[in-house]
Amino acid sequence: MNQSNVSLLDLPNEILITILKKLDNMDVLYSIMNIGNQRLDNLVLEKTFTKTLNFVLTTLNDDIVSIDDSIFNQLCINILPRIDYNVKSLILESVSMERILLAADYPNLTELKIFNFNEPIFAYYFAVESPIQRFFQQITDLIIVYKDDKNTLLMKQYPKGVHGCILKFFENLKHLSITGLNSILSLRNLPLTTCSSSILYKLCINLNTFEDCLALLDGRLKQLTTVIININSTDYHSPNVYNMDDLLNMKCFSLKCRCRKNEYDTKILPLLRRMPNLEELTLNIINSKRITFVDGTQINNEILIHMPRLYKFIFNINTRTKPNDLVHYLSNDDIQRTFTNIGYEQVCCIVNYVNIGIGICHVFSLPFMFDYLEYIGNKFPPIDFSHVVSLGVYDSVPFEHEFFIRIGRFFPFLKELRVINFESQSHISSELNFHDNQLHSIVEYSHLISLILMTVHIDYVEQFLNDRKTHLPRLTTLTVDYDQLTIVTENFTRDITRLNCTKIKELTIEESREHSKDFYVYFPLLESCLCSDSD
Repeated sequence: MNQSNVSLLDLPNEILITILKKLDNMDVLYSIMNIGNQRLDNLVLEKTFTKTLNFVLTTLNDDIVSIDDSIFNQLCINILPRIDYNVKSLILESVSMERILLAADYPNLTELKIFNFNEPIFAYYFAVESPIQRFFQQITDLIIVYKDDKNTLLMKQYPKGVHGCILKFFENLKHLSITGLNSILSLRNLPLTTCSSSILYKLCINLNTFEDCLALLDGRLKQLTTVIININSTDYHSPNVYNMDDLLNMKCFSLKCRCRKNEYDTKILPLLRRMPNLEELTLNIINSKRITFVDGTQINNEILIHMPRLYKFIFNINTRTKPNDLVHYLSNDDIQRTFTNIGYEQVCCIVNYVNIGIGICHVFSLPFMFDYLEYIGNKFPPIDFSHVVSLGVYDSVPFEHEFFIRIGRFFPFLKELRVINFESQSHISSELNFHDNQLHSIVEYSHLISLILMTVHIDYVEQFLNDRKTHLPRLTTLTVDYDQLTIVTENFTRDITRLNCTKIKELTIEESREHSKDFYVYFPLLESCLCSDSD
């Protein structure tokens, strides 16, 4: 056989389907639209979109992928009506949601996931009657991802509208997830009929305060078995009394919150003890002012012995306290031993003492499964932190160049980094080294978008902006002391620090300043220069 004459269409159907299954569904559809081959067209429709259609056009890098209008029209007019019977799940951008939903009947559609949701979209589709509401009754799984912008309209204008309307319109909803910075629910002083359902069993939601958590679990959602909650604040000063009966149906519970005082002991632990039948538990908690560190003994005595059916426990608990409040300074080994004593081996701890009178202790299950970590010091274990996208580092001992190399190695997907350290780096303390002398390999943070250097020694501004020390190809947001920035960049003329500044779109400094012409040349993409008293 002359292999040069063999084309893709000469392959058997089984091989073609195997190839198509390796490709993204949308890419397959776009590629065959103008081929005009009926056999390939039928094979694609047989293989593609038997369950899920994904129309989200935002990539993992937050870049918008444009689609030609003619291709989109062909999808809506010629493709969707032919495959709608097989479609059970739709993943959509809010701006194109109506066009796609109205393109076909989707009789078996039960799951809907909407990205870049916002208040105008809510007002159009939920506050008034809209054509797509005919699909609401058949949806059992609804996932809404709010667009994270700086206008917290939900809190100001729609404190209860979104969630209440959703449960009203989607009467058969069994799974509801609403996420994003602007999707915070407040239930205080609202009747039991608000956000109530007799069939909802899974809920993922952001709450304003811990009181909202108590209100949500007061009986209005009796069938809940899985709850994932992110609490914005644990402040609780209301005289309201809520139903505190045991949550016997609860099987899976996940809680993320920051306790500013003693809320971990007075609120979180009593809530957990209301779940005796819990099988899976995830805790991501920061304790800002607890008297003692949370360790294995405390976790066992206050949580685990109250949950005899628990078989999966994922946790990251950060405790900050004053060393004077401790009987003595506890080491990593001391904390690790408390977990060994209760039979927990897949646990790691990081203990860090800073000389301003603060002790910080992290205890977490392995592998580390959370997206942020704060604050670690110079000593951290060489384990995989690939889930972490936001990190804070804080120490009274200088962070040398090698430390940032280790950060890049063990935190490979960092998007945000906050540094707090007032001590000079010893290896760049001389005037010669401060400038262009390259002493080490270059640190590479290929995913870093946001860098916060407001409370640091000037050496760390040099560390990150000098492209012979650190490479930041995606840095777009910088928070920094303006005087330090001016010195390090030599009044915005120094070439060796120019590269890491060229893509910055948002610069946050401590006070308003008048900028030179060189400043704007140095930051050619700058969209905003913000003022902040502290960070």
